Amino acid sequence: MSPSAAGSARSGTLPEPQVQAMFDRIAGVYDLMNSVMTAGLHHRWRERAADMAALGPGDRALDVATGTGDLAIELSRRVGPQGEVVGSDFSEGMLELARRKAPELRFEHGNALALPYDDDSFDAASVGFGARNFSDLPQGLREMARVVRPGGRVVILEITTPERPPLSWFFRLWFDRVVPLLGRFAGDSDAYSYLPSSVRRFPNARGLGAAMSAVGMVDVRWLLTAGGIIAIHVGTVE
Repeated sequence: MSPSAAGSARSGTLPEPQVQAMFDRIAGVYDLMNSVMTAGLHHRWRERAADMAALGPGDRALDVATGTGDLAIELSRRVGPQGEVVGSDFSEGMLELARRKAPELRFEHGNALALPYDDDSFDAASVGFGARNFSDLPQGLREMARVVRPGGRVVILEITTPERPPLSWFFRLWFDRVVPLLGRFAGDSDAYSYLPSSVRRFPNARGLGAAMSAVGMVDVRWLLTAGGIIAIHVGTVE
């Protein structure tokens, strides 16, 4: 990564092609780093997000920015063999790993800001740890709502910045110091400098809820867990 791009990574902003290239680069260590950074708790958070999608057997769901497919796999457990889950991502490196992990699911290339699906195509849409990478958050939210039928749900699982000490102190120490150091050992310090910076510039839980309401979702609510580090938002499409 060039010096100027590295500076952008530390600011939490990168042009879309650079974000795509970054996720292609870190695909091989992505699952391991998630487990290390969260002590394995990210699986439980994805389970809770999948529960909040309120899917049933035979339903159809879309997981946006699916990465290596863990949230899509959780959704598939709710819809059963008679249902369908599609995982969409713009990183072919991530999609390749997702297809190996769950060959029975559909994993397709797609841009979250221009999803290649018809209106009202799904009963729910989710995004896990990917919304903060949307270069245009309102447009990404509009696209998720567009492809979900009226009455269906949009679920967003994301890291959020705790506002009260002592957890806010620990959060800054962990994400600003430890995570980039882990990234260096994983072979991509720039990518894991981008992570804490992207979290800092992302709206807090109340701000994200307001952004979901602003694009027309109703009954927007959220759950804070992990001491306020993780937020799971859900909104209903009208």
